[in-house]
Amino acid sequence: MNKSGNFIAGILTGALAGTVLALLYAPDTGKNTRNRLSYQLSNYKDELNDLISQLREEKQQLISEAKDKGDKVVQSAKQKADDLIKEAETLLESIDDVKEG
Repeated sequence: MNKSGNFIAGILTGALAGTVLALLYAPDTGKNTRNRLSYQLSNYKDELNDLISQLREEKQQLISEAKDKGDKVVQSAKQKADDLIKEAETLLESIDDVKEG
């Protein structure tokens, strides 16, 4: 699992453990406990949505960087191929000149 996956798993595990402990040690009415639990779950949902958004942004950035690097490699290869073709043409012209001369 990558670092982001481990981070999300850690957050979810911590959230679940905190919720369970809060329910076990909370001397409160059921209604209040349900309200607090609903509030906490809403917060966890928001945090999870934020993390998902961040991961999507990172993914897009990585894809963009990889595409840019790929484009540079292709451009460099094209330039090298053009240079080799020019060298070959020059060499062929030199050989033709030697044959004629």
